[in-house]
This record gives sequence, C-alpha cells and structure tokens, in this order.
Amino acid sequence: MLETAVKPISVQLKNPFDIRKENFSDEITFYGPGLKPHSTSEFSGSMKEFVSISVTGNNCALNCEHCNTKMLDNMLDLLSFDGSLFDMAKSLQEKGAKGILVSGGSDIRNQVPLLSHIDDMKRIRAELGMVIRVHPGLPNEETCDALADVRVDGVMLDIIGDQETITDVYHLDAKPSDYEAVLERLQHHKIPAIPHIVLGHYFGKMNGEWAALDMIKKYPPKILVLVILLPLTGTGMEGVIPPSMDEIGVFFETARLLLPTTPILLGCARPLGNMKIEIDKSAINAGLNGIAFPSEGIVGYAQEKGLEPSFINACCGVTW
Repeated sequence: MLETAVKPISVQLKNPFDIRKENFSDEITFYGPGLKPHSTSEFSGSMKEFVSISVTGNNCALNCEHCNTKMLDNMLDLLSFDGSLFDMAKSLQEKGAKGILVSGGSDIRNQVPLLSHIDDMKRIRAELGMVIRVHPGLPNEETCDALADVRVDGVMLDIIGDQETITDVYHLDAKPSDYEAVLERLQHHKIPAIPHIVLGHYFGKMNGEWAALDMIKKYPPKILVLVILLPLTGTGMEGVIPPSMDEIGVFFETARLLLPTTPILLGCARPLGNMKIEIDKSAINAGLNGIAFPSEGIVGYAQEKGLEPSFINACCGVTW
C-alpha cells in the first residue's frame, strides 16, 4: 500500500523545475568526489581535496550483490597505512586535502566499525578543521551518540524500502523499519542525514524506492542523493539492465514535488554512455540542485536552462 500511495504524486500538478526556482537560487553545483579521475571539457575534478578512506580495507562481511566490495577498491586503505586515522588525515591535509569520507565494509549487522576511530575524528575536526563525512551503514544508538560528539558534516547511508532488496541484495537480516529507525535516530541526535536512494536496486527493478522516499519525507534530511544502479563487472548485478529513462524521470520529478525545499542531488553512481547524458538532463529538468561527475555538455545544458554553475571537488553537498 505504501508504494501505490506515493506514486500518484508523480502526476504533475506543477512543473518541478518551477518548484526549484521558487525555493532555491539559480545556482547548480557540479561535484567531483575524490573516488576516481573525472574530466570533461567543462569540468575537471581533483582527487586531492576530498579523499575517501576505508577503515576496513576491502573487507566487508556482506558482499552485496551490487558491490561485492568493488566500491572499496577506490578508497585509501587505513589498514595498510602506518598510523592512525588522524595521522592519515594530517598527511592528506599536507597534500591539499580539505575533507575526508570515512567509510569501510560492514559487519553482518550492516555496521561499519567506526567507534574505535571516534577520538581520531574529534582530533581531525578540532586540530585540522577538516570536513568529515561518514558511511556508517546502519548506525546504532552508541554510534550515533559518538558521531554527534564528532560534529560530522553528514552521515551518508542507503535507505531501502523493500524487504527483498535487503535480503537478496544486501544479504542482511533487517527490515525496512530498521532504516526508518536510523533516520529517526539521526534526527534525534541532530546529525545531518544525507540519505541515498538507489534506483533499480533490486537487480534493475524499482521495488522499494517509492517506500524509501516516503520514509525520508517523514524526516526531511539535510540533502537527498539519488543514484541509479550501475552494473559493475564481477558483481551479482553484472549485465543487469537499469530502470528505464521514464521510470528515472518520474522518480526525479516526484522527489522534487515531495521535498520542495530539500536540496536533491544526483550522486556518483549511474549508467555510463549516452544514458548518463540523458539521466543528467532529466535531473536538471526535474529541478535537482546538483550533479556529481557531470557528463559531457551538461554544464552548458544547465546554463541554457538559466542556471549558474559552480564547482566543488568533494562529495555531494560538501561546502568548504
């Protein structure tokens, strides 16, 4: 019932791009997260300013079907570094870094082991003044309490509204209500939540995305990030066909209609090639506020729509 309750809102009573213009400035931000090199004729990202760190190396207990630890490969491995998280951050700052993403693989409860690094994160904030984002998985009360003390810039986590996705993709003993409970927990601790919704998360099908959006609407976040399944070689999603452009476009528009004053960004992951260009155009048409790793020509397309581009080499929504 939750899925069908949300979908009719996608029927446009008002143009989503107009809603954007009513609630935000004309600025659109293009992001270059430091996960991989990215360059077009309009934007060349730097990998030095914002650096992703895995506190577990490439180890993860879940081996999710869409990832199979591949997403950890592009992160710096803290386990192989001769020093603490603070030492690594200090070394990175000396090379030009302004912020870090502290991430890693999850345990069987989908929790990234962050607690042993809390004191280092506090020092990074106090002594180095760096931005800190974290990927905690599904943080429990103790972790949320500790992250509140750190004063992290944001907590990034996937929100899943479908039991099959949780069980078959994440191999996790959890329920959709556990994800809603985390949103409530973050709000209680006044931690900036940056939920992500993966479109096509269930082997390319849109199963729980609408329910996830409905959950997020109850706890308006600092930023909402939308991504689209990118079938990676060597994973259980290799060869999977992502959602259609119609499905993606309707979801973008619905998100803008449901969260008219929340910054909504198109994140890193999405199919490549011509489809990426169409997805990026759809995001702009739907009134989204920013795009990570923009495709060729998209900055110009945004300008044609009357938007003023700005650029930042960091994860979605980071400001220095």
